[in-house]
Amino acid sequence: MPNNHFFKQRPDRTAAMRFIMLAVLIDMVAIGLIIPVLPSLVGGFTGSQADQAFWYGVVVFSFGFANFFASPILGALSDAYGRRPLLLLGFCGLGLNFFATGLATELWMLVAARLVGGAMQANAAVANAYVADITPPEERARRFSMLGAMFGVGFIVGPMMGGLLGAISLQLPFFVAGALAMLNWLYGYFVLPESLPEERRRPFHWRAAINPWKSLRALSGLEGGGRLIAVIGLSGLAQFVVFTSWVLYTTFKFGWGPQENGWSLAAVGIMSLVVQGFLLGRLLKHVSPQRLVLIGLASSVLAHTAWGAASQGWMMYAVVFLNLLSFTVTPSLQSIISKAADHSSQGRTMGAVSSLNSLMAVVAPLLSAPLLATVSHLPRGDWRIGAPFYFCALLQAASLTLAYLHFRRARYVARC
Repeated sequence: MPNNHFFKQRPDRTAAMRFIMLAVLIDMVAIGLIIPVLPSLVGGFTGSQADQAFWYGVVVFSFGFANFFASPILGALSDAYGRRPLLLLGFCGLGLNFFATGLATELWMLVAARLVGGAMQANAAVANAYVADITPPEERARRFSMLGAMFGVGFIVGPMMGGLLGAISLQLPFFVAGALAMLNWLYGYFVLPESLPEERRRPFHWRAAINPWKSLRALSGLEGGGRLIAVIGLSGLAQFVVFTSWVLYTTFKFGWGPQENGWSLAAVGIMSLVVQGFLLGRLLKHVSPQRLVLIGLASSVLAHTAWGAASQGWMMYAVVFLNLLSFTVTPSLQSIISKAADHSSQGRTMGAVSSLNSLMAVVAPLLSAPLLATVSHLPRGDWRIGAPFYFCALLQAASLTLAYLHFRRARYVARC
């Protein structure tokens, strides 16, 4: 059972939450900066749209591949040695990765930089464990939504700045992002407190940590997890396919450049901020996290279908704003999974969730790149260019079905 006395005895927990929110904000601004320009940077080394789609998929795959194997290791290390040093490692690795990417003069350099960056960057998993450390279980959905709001702000400011800076130079956003990441490292070094006390740490074992499949099996074995692990995986895969397809899709279909893509991604960030920063806390007073997962996934099915069928650029914005309830899915799922884990394994659990998401990030470009390459020859405005989004709608429909079956069975077991 959760020990709420521990949380009540930590007077710095509110201040610590502010610290981690600001750290995540700076981190996401840095990441958001490069999103509108990375496909164009890859395109500068290729000779056709099909080649651009393929090599962009390779670059994105490299980051996810390295992160998949590194996330459970870094999550387990944070359980053993604390969250702060692992967050600092992530900030430093991210900064160096951005500088190396901006300085790359060959495709292999881009791939190598993303491999190293993916291996060192586990900020999301450790930040989630940090929040779990300082938050009673009954408040975690709201706190995870606050963290999600910082992701939203980062995705407002980052892509917008990246689009504007990318219009000047494709390399400039990477250098600015690197500077922000190093600023975050300095902030963390001098200000960010440790959230995990010595008595709540657990030993680190290499044999267990270096096997990401073992961490995923442990995740699936959590009481209250079950089919939700598949929901996280399929929903995450849909999100990463959209993530890896968005810029090239809008370029192929509407002729957008870095600036237009920056504004469209900023719109996604605005909705994430509105929902997770302001709306979700109110919704949770009247609606359970389980019900929010179902409603959000249903909204996602419709939204992905509409994005794929959009014939005008403004329609992408309209769907973003109508799809507001989809932003409740991730914090609600994180809350449910976090409650199923004990205090000493929050880092390992969140690391496993991050590893699962990283696995989906590995798989996503293997699917989105061929889909985009297949439709890259079609004329602008052709509905078939939306193939990646139609595929995502199917994935979200499968997630919705599994989530419904899981929650229905959980209610049945609770009544027995």
